[in-house]
Amino acid sequence: MKVLLHTCCGPCSIYPLEILKEKNYFVMGYFYRDNIHPFQECIRREDNLKEYSEKIDLKVIYQEGYNIEVFFRDIAFREKERCKICYYKRLRQTALVAKKGKFDYFSTTLLYSKFQNHELIKETGISVGKEVGVKFLYEDFRPGWKDGIEQSKEMGMYRQNYCGCIFSEKDRFYKKTKS
Repeated sequence: MKVLLHTCCGPCSIYPLEILKEKNYFVMGYFYRDNIHPFQECIRREDNLKEYSEKIDLKVIYQEGYNIEVFFRDIAFREKERCKICYYKRLRQTALVAKKGKFDYFSTTLLYSKFQNHELIKETGISVGKEVGVKFLYEDFRPGWKDGIEQSKEMGMYRQNYCGCIFSEKDRFYKKTKS
């Protein structure tokens, strides 16, 4: 079975790839970039993923362009719903690429993070799968959270400290500087 795995970065892909390969899936990655800000952060994550994927012989499809304007228009005045919108955009694009590539399933490394809303990701993935015509593969990768962190540190990988969008960067750092 072929799985297209939305891959937000190198470190978050370590454990999910191990699990999917243990289950004998053929896995290919997909890197979506419009939600990662600023652009230098996007490139840093992409470069890190490229380096890691070459080491483990993982083929990855990289989104072309950088449609930050579209991302902001879709989020504007709905900032409290930004994660829901962002999940939808990333998963829908992954599903579309999976359908074009005749994959059996699509999934996401977002399911590895203990900071993401798993129920919303699962609901969105299932809904998008029905909409596009490719099944969403749900797997709770959180049990490997610490293992993936340790492995990424041992490999000297760049480890980002916020989700990716400029709003999550503000949430992460503004609280610390505010006082």
